[in-house]
Amino acid sequence: MEIIAALQSAVMADLPDGEPSDAELDAIEAEMPLILAEVELLDVQIAVMDRPFTDLSARRIRRARRRVLAARRDLTNLAVFELPGVAA
Repeated sequence: MEIIAALQSAVMADLPDGEPSDAELDAIEAEMPLILAEVELLDVQIAVMDRPFTDLSARRIRRARRRVLAARRDLTNLAVFELPGVAA
């Protein structure tokens, strides 16, 4: 029977340190308005789930969906304008 602890350093040598890179953190920060809008939509959907559906509930969901769509639009426009070699 072989002890695998002796092989641990060879296996673990190729793994990254587990921390996000600066580029990944920048990407997360750029997507944060969309993430927050999606969380707000989810909160509204959860709040409406255990109540009778009213006109106010429908308006809250519509507003939250519009915020998600606006955040997606803004993020998409930002990505298009930042592509290298693409003329606007």
